[in-house]
Amino acid sequence: MRTVDPKRQEAQRRRILEAAVACFVRRGFHQTKTAEICAEAGMSPGNVFHYFATKDAIIEAIVEEDRRETAALFAKLKDADDVLEEMLRALDMLLEVLADPTTTRLGIEVMAEAMRNPKVGALVRRNEAEAKALLVETLERAAARGHVDATLDMENAAVWLMALVDGAFTRAALEPSFNAQEQAPMLRTMVLRFLRPAKPPPRRGQR
Repeated sequence: MRTVDPKRQEAQRRRILEAAVACFVRRGFHQTKTAEICAEAGMSPGNVFHYFATKDAIIEAIVEEDRRETAALFAKLKDADDVLEEMLRALDMLLEVLADPTTTRLGIEVMAEAMRNPKVGALVRRNEAEAKALLVETLERAAARGHVDATLDMENAAVWLMALVDGAFTRAALEPSFNAQEQAPMLRTMVLRFLRPAKPPPRRGQR
């Protein structure tokens, strides 16, 4: 009986996913043929189908990977001494990622597919709901430590922070002159002014 090598299996899956991403970015999900993914990966159709039964299964794996990366990011925030500062560092990292056209184009493809494909749409909505719940939890923890304004409605705050990130993503994808990394100071300023606790007014006679 042949022994399964988990590391080799994971390497093969990664090889296929990277090849698929390259094809999807060039031609889109629907224009990409499975044969093109096989050629890009340098693998036979039989090998590719051993790991992913259909092209949709590859797309679903890409969405699932995004879910794992998001969970890992919030796990890091959970252990931070200064939650707000760690959130700002995470935003800086996000803007670095947005500098890569592959990331933004793939994201647009995923969102478009989520509107057409019910299964992909359900996975994307699940990811968004989980990310929002993790963000609300993070904001509440930061507020308890005095790092975030405790008077904010954390549910709505999370919605608008996610909308801000989505806007940066769309701008990076659609506006060639948009330099995400150059916008980092402005994004930091907006988030800090939104989240930081308000300073109490000075007492009478104090300046």
